Amino acid sequence: MNTKINFCGIDFKNPVVTASGTFGFGSEYGEYTELSKFGGYAVKGLTRHERSGNPPIRIAETPSGILNSVGLQNPGVEVFCSDIMPELSKIDSNVIVNMSGNTVSEYCEMAELISQTDAAIIEMNVSCPNVKKGGLAFGTDPSTVEELTKEVKKYCKKPLVVKLSPNVTSISDIAKAAESGGADGISLINTLLGMVIDVDTRKPVLANNTGGLSGPCVRPVAVRMVYEASKAVSIPVIGMGGVMSGKDVIEFMLAGASLVALGTGLFVNPMLADEVLEYINNYMSKYKIENLKDIIGTVTMN
Repeated sequence: MNTKINFCGIDFKNPVVTASGTFGFGSEYGEYTELSKFGGYAVKGLTRHERSGNPPIRIAETPSGILNSVGLQNPGVEVFCSDIMPELSKIDSNVIVNMSGNTVSEYCEMAELISQTDAAIIEMNVSCPNVKKGGLAFGTDPSTVEELTKEVKKYCKKPLVVKLSPNVTSISDIAKAAESGGADGISLINTLLGMVIDVDTRKPVLANNTGGLSGPCVRPVAVRMVYEASKAVSIPVIGMGGVMSGKDVIEFMLAGASLVALGTGLFVNPMLADEVLEYINNYMSKYKIENLKDIIGTVTMN
């Protein structure tokens, strides 16, 4: 049985990767699971300069999920490239480097710096506010996504994957805009915008008032959007959103995802990857699937 997936010209030993922001820089999970088991893993989101993140409370548990407003706490892209990435290069797994910016020039500068490292893929988070256009998130407007992607591609020497926000009217239009801009792949979904209110204090639980909702509660939305996006474009897709089991991974692949990311599920079960990989092998054996890539996008609609 062959679990290998070729994504944007990069060979992954299996389709299981991690979602940015849920796995730190990888080493944090090293005592729980063998990092080389993953096909790849996405490091926490990087910004052009160091960020301390939002004040607490910045994580709140909700039914079947969590809200987070961490605020992209990270050491900055230069520290990552010089101090962290060389250590990650020693691990037998593909590193997906996630980046966030507030201006087009910030994205371009980061893409150029990361391209000089051993990163396999650069993932561009477009759910960030565009300070040049009144703070509207880059990822909510198709023309802006296309323009941003086209500009960043000039500086990006690695496969560029655009991470899409679900907080849009048409995910298909955003996916097509990323493809038109030259994206090599897309990933989705990012978190849904949510709020939790403390009924005693009558104030939002999160210090930043709102946060990104993740966990199994968002999975049906994510599966639907992965299906729609994959049908709209010819570039490959990384699916994510509420994956808690191997069954969920297969579901995303049937919907059209080539790779599937574990996120919030790793908080509940740091050894989730082991269970997922076992399920995938059993599934392939049960249905006599020789090459796992053959199931991608094969859902039969009613």
